[in-house]
Amino acid sequence: MAEELVLDTAIRDWVLIPLSVVMVLIGILRYFVSKLMRTSQVPDSKIIKEGQVIIRARNLRAAANFIPAKAFRARKVYYTNEENGLLHVPKGQAQNPQAQMFSDPNMAMDMMKKNLSMIIPQTLTFAWVNFFFSGFVAAKIPFPLTQRFRSMLQNGIDLSTVDVSYVSSRSWYFLNLFGLRGLFSLILGEENATDDTQRMMQMSGFGFDPSKSLGAEKDGLDIVQHDWVLPKFEQRAEAVLRKRLSS
Repeated sequence: MAEELVLDTAIRDWVLIPLSVVMVLIGILRYFVSKLMRTSQVPDSKIIKEGQVIIRARNLRAAANFIPAKAFRARKVYYTNEENGLLHVPKGQAQNPQAQMFSDPNMAMDMMKKNLSMIIPQTLTFAWVNFFFSGFVAAKIPFPLTQRFRSMLQNGIDLSTVDVSYVSSRSWYFLNLFGLRGLFSLILGEENATDDTQRMMQMSGFGFDPSKSLGAEKDGLDIVQHDWVLPKFEQRAEAVLRKRLSS
């Protein structure tokens, strides 16, 4: 049977609250530091044009059934033509995102700055938590959990008899690290929220590949089955009116 612990209020005042406040302040500071380190780049007109083409193709695919079949076929050929279609990318002109990043020193420098602005604060904060708060049981979750959550919530505590709902100080650090996006959205704005999960995913990639998006939209338009719905709307409206008049 799991043991019930009585948490001292001093742990709340000197471990739980300071750790949460420090994580919020570090996130805000990291946002402003990364904003200062960010270099102003002139957007590439080709990338902007390709992005607008993708948006227009998506709008056509979403509203295909609201235009006549002849108009849809003309627009489809305009986008997916193998010779000069806007969504057709020749094999020799496909861009490699990795080569594009290494050929542009500013892009590589921005990537390095973003990674440093994430790695250095996290490393220092984790060392600070391990040095000052290692081994503390910081909080208790007010609902029962299964044993699968033990390794996630009780990192740094080697006691199998403690109930799973208790959270160690190290696990509280990780919960704050990956769970403060909503708070950062309120403080910094939705577009300016610092999301460590998203940044970690970006570290494994090398940029945006427009040729893949253009090819995906081209394949999506090719498989669209056009079915003009406006004549059906007239039939449905006539059926509704007849039903109302008869009743």
